[in-house]
Amino acid sequence: MRLHVEVTGQGKPLVMLHGWGMHGGIWGDVVTHLATGFEVHNVDLPGHGASEAQGDFTLDSIIEALDAQFGEPVAVLGWSLGGIIAQYWAARSPQKIERLILMASTPCFTEREDWLFGMASEILKQFSTELEKNHAATLRRFLALQVRGSEHERELLAALREQLFSRGEPALPALRGGLEILRDADLRERLPGIKQPTLAIAGQRDKLTPPEASYYLAQVMPNARVVEIEGAAHAPFLSHPDICVAEVIKFLKNTAIENTEITEKCKTELRPSL
Repeated sequence: MRLHVEVTGQGKPLVMLHGWGMHGGIWGDVVTHLATGFEVHNVDLPGHGASEAQGDFTLDSIIEALDAQFGEPVAVLGWSLGGIIAQYWAARSPQKIERLILMASTPCFTEREDWLFGMASEILKQFSTELEKNHAATLRRFLALQVRGSEHERELLAALREQLFSRGEPALPALRGGLEILRDADLRERLPGIKQPTLAIAGQRDKLTPPEASYYLAQVMPNARVVEIEGAAHAPFLSHPDICVAEVIKFLKNTAIENTEITEKCKTELRPSL
């Protein structure tokens, strides 16, 4: 499976993975700013944007495509579903991943008896049902959830809707597969084995992947820390792009020792609910 990847800038490689139902164009000017210091590889996931849908859209098939696409070690920035894919990639192919940035992400998207920081399974099931009836309307509804509560909510929703089908509509099998990943994936047991330096960027007002999920990542992963952005919801790179870009650049330029020191400080400040 050959992925469509737009390459911009020069420097160490940084791979960017978008969220469910979207495409690489959603990053907008964030790519431009990051490309001033890095070689940015902006990926359209299979069946999204300009990447063709081939076979099943599963975590394993996506990682096989990413492994085939990238021969050298890379840093990875994954948003939402892209963050789940990034975690799985780091666990399955650790030699390929140098650093992780998990933006508004989680190890487990769906709420479970022992996991209270996810979406109710009934809501996700409803999305799956509605997807079969009208996938375009379902995607638009999902966009509204992503920006709910954020600063500049109306402007963000308009921007997301403008980008949604700017590279064509995603393939229905890929949308189904993405929802199945969100429903079924539970990477919590894999987290202690993900040893790469990791930055989790959380939106303070995120209703889909609440900040507690990011703090859990920092608690369980050996070398991770959290930046929580005040006033942001599920798309902090759109609502607060300057802060996100600055934090990503600072993290990618830090040494492993510096990052470990920050991690230990973060672990002493974890929320009591964890």
